[in-house]
Amino acid sequence: MTRTVYYTATSLDGFIATTDHSLDWLLSRKSDEDGPMGYTDFIAGVGALAMGATTYLWVREHDPEWMPERPAWVFTHRDLPLLPGADLSTTAEDPATVHAEMVRVAAGKDVWIVGGGDLAGQFADRGLLDEVVVSIAPVTLGSGAPLLPRRVELAVQDVARNGEFAVARYAVVRPSSHAEDGAEDDAEDAAEDRVAVPT
Repeated sequence: MTRTVYYTATSLDGFIATTDHSLDWLLSRKSDEDGPMGYTDFIAGVGALAMGATTYLWVREHDPEWMPERPAWVFTHRDLPLLPGADLSTTAEDPATVHAEMVRVAAGKDVWIVGGGDLAGQFADRGLLDEVVVSIAPVTLGSGAPLLPRRVELAVQDVARNGEFAVARYAVVRPSSHAEDGAEDDAEDAAEDRVAVPT
């Protein structure tokens, strides 16, 4: 079953880039792509990518040879230059509208929200984000682009060390889960009350 996963890295104080979009603080850190929750296993399970314009332009600028490894969508209202020969589309549509097509193209594999944090937040707002996997670098930035500028409740699924990073995988807790849990708690309380009433 296809999951929509925000797989990223952050500073210890919760920023994915500096105010001028630099990732120098991240790229100088060591990790193992084949290690715990590393890139190699992750990308093998991905069937489609989503990214914002800032992420797309940063990758293009810093890696001119870059080509998306999977069909990719760039969410933007700008007229961006596309990569010749790449399976890449730009869209200004709502993530909920595009998500179904991404899932179809992913063909049972996962959809990767590459970045940024606001795009991941838009998917979360619409109940479409399933997991957050974050590598936490041993550095603080003080300001910058936030990891996930929303209130999103998460449940820890796995924690590991990979090189210089602490890596954590979280499941997104949907609001309906609370309602269901509350209903179950109410039912249990009612059952206890019934048992406690003398006959």
